[in-house]
Amino acid sequence: MESLGAFLKGRRDRVTPDEIGLRTYGTARRVPGLRREEVAHLAGVSAGYYTRLEQGLAETASEQVLGALARVLQLDEVETAHLRNLARQPSRPGLAEPPPEEPHPRVLQLLESLGEATPAILLGRRGDVLAWNRAGHALLAEHVDFEAPRRAQARPSIPRMFFLDPLTRDLHRNWEELARIHVAYLRLTAGRFPTDARLANLIGELTMRSDEFAGMWATGDVADCTTGAMHLQHPTVGAASVTYQVWLQPDSPDHRLEIYTPDDRSSADALQILARRV
Repeated sequence: MESLGAFLKGRRDRVTPDEIGLRTYGTARRVPGLRREEVAHLAGVSAGYYTRLEQGLAETASEQVLGALARVLQLDEVETAHLRNLARQPSRPGLAEPPPEEPHPRVLQLLESLGEATPAILLGRRGDVLAWNRAGHALLAEHVDFEAPRRAQARPSIPRMFFLDPLTRDLHRNWEELARIHVAYLRLTAGRFPTDARLANLIGELTMRSDEFAGMWATGDVADCTTGAMHLQHPTVGAASVTYQVWLQPDSPDHRLEIYTPDDRSSADALQILARRV
């Protein structure tokens, strides 16, 4: 899905000599960012070793080297975690079919305890909806069968819906912002689970079927998804703005409980209307 070498090259291309105070003496440059030799020098490794890292020929990279590369390439905390995930991968990881994901009973109890006044959905590692309450379903996917998450092979996929379902796209007024977050989070997930065949198939399918996904994936962006704003144009209640918050689950760390709270009075009224309807 992504190799350590591809990630290093993509990040090397983004960093200019001026950004790290590297003097170039006005010489012509044939690369958009740093040269391999410059990254190696600044990270304190040999040019040959760094070249082997980019080419996938070096077997290991120590924590010290990874830390130095993260500093030179100006990686943030999430990007550095992704770098380490990629460095732990075998050079040619084989894909395997993972078992179906099942929500943990305690997470389902927590979801139920929220009631119907607070929209919430439980997402699996690939963004599949493992469960939702009535309000969460009504807020984000009222055109989808409510019982679909109970059937492992028919679970709604939020990434697929974002890029392939026009109704989902029309729902989100800040669709592009949220879409980029979905893509960046998928890249982070791909680094954590490099052998997940279903994840690889999802990324491949979206790349083939959505030019917008392919363009966003090609940027190489990687990010976590913890909280943010969703501005909706809901077919039932009209305009509403909510904040999503992701709660990680100790019993099932690959799963995320996403909870939605209103940003203003009119949005709170809209959620109340939805709650009364479900």
